[in-house]
Amino acid sequence: MNFKRGYLFLAFLLSQLAFSQEGVAVYSDYLSDNYYLIHPSMAGAANCGKVRLTARQQWMGQENAPALQTVSFNTALDEDGISGMGMIIFNDKNGYHSQRGAKLTYAHHLRFSRSTADLNQLSFGLSGAFVQSSIDGTDFVEFDPRIVPGVIQKDAYFNVDLGVSYHYMDFFTHVTVKNFLANRRELYTEEIESDNLRKILWSAGAVFGDADKLLFEPSFMFQWIQETKERTIDLNLKVYRNLDFGRMWGGLSYRRAFDQAEYLASNGSSIERQRLQYITPIVGVNYKKFMFAYTYSHLLGDVKFDNGGFHQITLGFDVFCRAAEWDCNCPAVN
Repeated sequence: MNFKRGYLFLAFLLSQLAFSQEGVAVYSDYLSDNYYLIHPSMAGAANCGKVRLTARQQWMGQENAPALQTVSFNTALDEDGISGMGMIIFNDKNGYHSQRGAKLTYAHHLRFSRSTADLNQLSFGLSGAFVQSSIDGTDFVEFDPRIVPGVIQKDAYFNVDLGVSYHYMDFFTHVTVKNFLANRRELYTEEIESDNLRKILWSAGAVFGDADKLLFEPSFMFQWIQETKERTIDLNLKVYRNLDFGRMWGGLSYRRAFDQAEYLASNGSSIERQRLQYITPIVGVNYKKFMFAYTYSHLLGDVKFDNGGFHQITLGFDVFCRAAEWDCNCPAVN
């Protein structure tokens, strides 16, 4: 990577180190039948309990490349599905930074439906998260010890996520506030580390088509980081095909930042701008009670650390399924 053109990458990396190590990172794996991973109000909202395991690896072959593993489980607590619970365990490593943690979730679902013939449900969710963050400074050759000491430094903190979801037949929307409490990790000085880790997510979408042929699910997800005012949007399209043994599906997601970063062009005299943006194809299959999905994200733009993409595999299986399903085209809850 050209040093001058690497300015954009370094600026993006510093932003990630300062503000994005705030629990489970928000990638595109929620599209792998895993909305609970980012929206606590989805705990127990589906007809079946869901166990999901994900493994994500960025920049294959690069030392200390970012990697994330999660294990999640959510289910209804009663036959009527009025209450739900969930749990997430995660391990996230990004260069010299790492974090491990767990979340416990309770969700309550208000049913306005007369029967399973018409889905009309408002859900509320609350997650309590315990996170341990660390930075390994033992290999640093040149650094400012006032900011990053040359030792392995750790700190733990507690925070909560709040969420609300609404499903009406084939339409859905979710709003979540992640890291609602003001809480500093105290790995750096106060000048570069804020106690505001709050992030707001808004998702919405609908399902169209014929259940005996093809179903189409356009959706979007908007992210806003309160401290840095960073904004991104995901534009998604999934296609489902029901088969005798289950369901096959595929999709495409495009993420684009509203904000631009500046960098010095290769000619050394002009300033150019670039947005963070990448495209993510995804394929998956539901076979009886089992689920498998593969996701690949490719970063777009002239300035990037590596030409390799981000690979992710999701494995899952459904448990504690209730007899009745909703009479709608709503894959997230049926």
